[in-house]
Amino acid sequence: MSSFKIRKEERKGTIVAFLVALMLNMLNIVRYAGELSVKSGDTWGLFFRTWRLSGFDPITYAVITDWRVGYNIYRHPLLPYFMWPFTKINEGLMWLTGYNCVMYVTATLLIFCSVYSFVFLNRIFTDIIGINRKEGYILSALTFSFAYIMLASFAPDHFIMSMCCLLATLYVFGRERAVVLEKQKKATVLDACLLFIVTAGVTLSNGLKVIAVAFLSKGKKFFPYYFITLLTLSGMVWGSARLTYHYLVRPTEVANKEKAAKKREMQLERLVAKYGEAKRDSIERKLKEKRERRYKKSAVYKHTGKPIAKGEFMRWTDATTNRWDVAVESLFGEGIMLHEDYLLKDVLVNRPVIVRYVNWFNYIIEALLVLLFVAGVWMGRHSRFLWLCLACFAVDMSLHLGLGFGINEMAIMSAHYLWVLPIAMAYMLKRLSERYRHRLTMLLALYLMAWNGILIVEYLFWN
Repeated sequence: MSSFKIRKEERKGTIVAFLVALMLNMLNIVRYAGELSVKSGDTWGLFFRTWRLSGFDPITYAVITDWRVGYNIYRHPLLPYFMWPFTKINEGLMWLTGYNCVMYVTATLLIFCSVYSFVFLNRIFTDIIGINRKEGYILSALTFSFAYIMLASFAPDHFIMSMCCLLATLYVFGRERAVVLEKQKKATVLDACLLFIVTAGVTLSNGLKVIAVAFLSKGKKFFPYYFITLLTLSGMVWGSARLTYHYLVRPTEVANKEKAAKKREMQLERLVAKYGEAKRDSIERKLKEKRERRYKKSAVYKHTGKPIAKGEFMRWTDATTNRWDVAVESLFGEGIMLHEDYLLKDVLVNRPVIVRYVNWFNYIIEALLVLLFVAGVWMGRHSRFLWLCLACFAVDMSLHLGLGFGINEMAIMSAHYLWVLPIAMAYMLKRLSERYRHRLTMLLALYLMAWNGILIVEYLFWN
């Protein structure tokens, strides 16, 4: 818990981070509170019809309003249970006020995660890498100026929670190699357990990053205690997901399938009654063809590539979407700078997978950021801590660009990995003259804040 104590020298920067996160969440609340604060029987439908922001889902609003599993339990095995206390808080507030206060409860959680993401990131810059506090603040500001990290700070999804967990993991395991701290605290097995449960519980794939960080940090000491403990926890988390699916999710899925089948049967019987029993097979075939045509016209079908293989999980992969276009326009594009065309539209509803910038200057900014990242990786190549960060980045690149998980909307996952860019840049800054080294990153941060901030406000209030 000592890691959550704000140091005296961190207070000014933390206050600024809090005010920025508060402002972004207030923009969201001002835009949607009038519609979402009303009690409704169909909370799921209300939130999904009303709140729209790119590929983010307002599942957290629905779960906190009326607790249910909600999330894909195999991707977020413990997240519904983490949300349960907030459901109870919201129930109490609804009883007191008569309004659904879910936006305010969720905003509190998102602001907390945003602020501590800033705190842990800044400690990585100052304590572990060893740049001065001013430069750390500038690089932290640059991180939060990235479009989909800025959006994650107020979108009622899980991404800023994941970012906070990952940065806490890197900081805890990186402290023993800190260049500034007088006492390098070593991460213990208990630290690894707590970080794995929270991080993998929020997003299962991020549990791989905790294991990778622990292994690279501890080396031979990873065996046998860390290995056995994390392997056991992996089985427990996965077992929890399977049990939740079997007892809480599958009955609902079966009921929904039966309801849909009954609706199709009723439609068939109406048409058979109208045209005669002799035409039943023809009518049934035509209805099936009509459903297939409608599906093939949908954005979900058009914007989803062919899977590598069929199966429970491999069906989520993508073998056909162009990786280079995704890297340019989504990974280092939309994730960092919003596109003006199809502004914050959803790729599964009304946006193409690949959108290109109207302004060529944005490609120059993107290329500059990538070059700074590559230069930082080269200059910090001897740092064990940088390799911990790059291992996390490699996990995501393997999943998204390699296997194609979520590749058609890769930008929304930016909070899982884009923070590695400024961390790598910090190693480059250490090699430059102190007089000039922070100016370029400060200009980039100001440009991205202005560009993304203006477009976010435009989308919320004028689109």
